[in-house]
Amino acid sequence: MNHSVVPTEECHFQSLYKALDVVAREQKYLALTQAPPWEQSLAHYRNVLAAGFPHFVAVDGNDKVVGWCDISPLVGQSRAHIGVLGLALMPEMRGQGFGAKLLQAAIDKSWARGLTRIELAVRVDNLKATRLYEQFGFEHEGFIRRASLIDGIYYDAHTMALLR
Repeated sequence: MNHSVVPTEECHFQSLYKALDVVAREQKYLALTQAPPWEQSLAHYRNVLAAGFPHFVAVDGNDKVVGWCDISPLVGQSRAHIGVLGLALMPEMRGQGFGAKLLQAAIDKSWARGLTRIELAVRVDNLKATRLYEQFGFEHEGFIRRASLIDGIYYDAHTMALLR
């Protein structure tokens, strides 16, 4: 089936929400362990797009979302130049280069929008994602101990950033 990376539109929201829930329930890659209520997610998607921040989806030939990458704004005027990266793929899509395509699209739009810093936190056990970010020039800036707690187990995270 033919897959492509496209800017997120309202027609993708329902499928994006379902994909978010699948990846969240894996309890490995996201801060969420399940999708938030639909209304909250819908408001988030609309706010990111309305603010002109990058949001891209990987879709299959039926326009079903199989991955996404977004850069969300930070609060505060002094941090308006910074975006926070989120990237995820459905399990069956990993290892096929879609993470890199999504990431490149989001970075390009971030720079075009005027951002000069993209930051993220990635669990230390997510080695594939860490390597992807390093390949794109993200640098390690710190280490967060006990960054997340899943089923009674703490996980540490790396903080990384890409500067323009």
